[in-house]
Amino acid sequence: MKLRNINIIISREYLTRVKKKSFLLTTFLVPVLFAAMCILPSVIMFMAKDTDKKVAVVDQSGIVMPYLVDTDAVDYEDYSTEPVDSMKLRFDELGLDALVVVSPLDSVQRSVTVASYSAKPLSMELKEGVQSKVNDAVEDYRLALYEIGDLKQIMEDVKSDISMSTYTLDESGEEKITSSEVYMIISMLLSIIIYMFIAMFSGMVMQSVIEEKSSRVVEVLVSSVKATELMFGKIIGVACVALTQFFLWIILTLVLVGGFSAFVGFDSLMGDPAQTEQMMEMAQMQMGGVDMTEMTETMAEEEGMGAVLSTLKDIDWVQMILAFIIYFALGYLLYASFFAAIGSAVENEADTNQLQMPVTVPLLLAFFIAIYAFNAPDSPIVWWGSMIPFTSPIVMLARIPFGVPMWELVLSIVLLLATFAACGWASAKIYKIGILMFGKKTTFKDLWKWLKQK
Repeated sequence: MKLRNINIIISREYLTRVKKKSFLLTTFLVPVLFAAMCILPSVIMFMAKDTDKKVAVVDQSGIVMPYLVDTDAVDYEDYSTEPVDSMKLRFDELGLDALVVVSPLDSVQRSVTVASYSAKPLSMELKEGVQSKVNDAVEDYRLALYEIGDLKQIMEDVKSDISMSTYTLDESGEEKITSSEVYMIISMLLSIIIYMFIAMFSGMVMQSVIEEKSSRVVEVLVSSVKATELMFGKIIGVACVALTQFFLWIILTLVLVGGFSAFVGFDSLMGDPAQTEQMMEMAQMQMGGVDMTEMTETMAEEEGMGAVLSTLKDIDWVQMILAFIIYFALGYLLYASFFAAIGSAVENEADTNQLQMPVTVPLLLAFFIAIYAFNAPDSPIVWWGSMIPFTSPIVMLARIPFGVPMWELVLSIVLLLATFAACGWASAKIYKIGILMFGKKTTFKDLWKWLKQK
């Protein structure tokens, strides 16, 4: 292969793509979508709440009504002396949104039952608000039955919320305070970013190869340069385009989000603390049970913040950045060569589904292992995932924040480099033959036959 030819192909691929209207459109449109994804959840949670609700309460227990305090969204009105059947018939006359009926106290269970009646189903916010207040009333009632002075205060005093301080020891035995939450967040972010990079950029290579093959432009190109030079030039050229676009996305998204936050105010953007907590609970469900609310509260404490700062300071950022660059470069080259070979073997994207399966499965498996690597970064499945070349670009980056011996890092990189060399050679052989094949749907048997050809 001649480097001069590869450089020409890289320049052609890069300049051709960045001059397209689609490149300019997506470069400026995607940051708007990213910014909207960052801003809209907070805006929607802030605006999506009940307003001007009128709720009638028939409290037959005599203990709940004092706890139902009016809010900006809901007005509670006491109709405890009115018959329930009569109230049901006067809904429209009284302009009610809901009728809440609290049963008389059960002396055995020391509890009440609650029912609501409304023309429309109650919102979750209103339902949970009433339930919470009724539970508070019943708990206070039960505490009062013990006839112990200041029992409620005693119960509050005996509650504990102890957090564990974590330290790491260096070779000399010196201790440093750390925050496991910081390592977890960095681990997850690195996993998500590199997975997105490899999957998105490799897909662009395959799409580019298919476009040139279907338009027969490739026949002209291979008459001037070798097929292997064309493949590697295209892989590197697409990477340059994608990186340019990605960094522009980051910059423009930060500008849009920062500008919007400055315009409306950060506090307004965050909205109601209760709704913020609800969002955190939703995030917790999506992240496999990680207690995001508790983690955020712990990190917000003075001691916790000191641990966060200490952890960020002690992280070997040079090693992490270098590792990210190396694993991204080698991981991208490995998977991009696969996708280039797949693109050369088909004439349209619809035919790629079957051939993509053996390539995308290891990539997805690596992502799922990496997402949960923070639970046990040295467990067998995570360790092997960081060594096997088809998963190591993603899994190893998830382990690095927790500390990885240098020999493991070197071994993982050497194995990845050797695998890329072998797979790149195999992909080049497939690409060389497949790029000029037309009129026949390619199978795995055909790919194996092309590999064996000299």
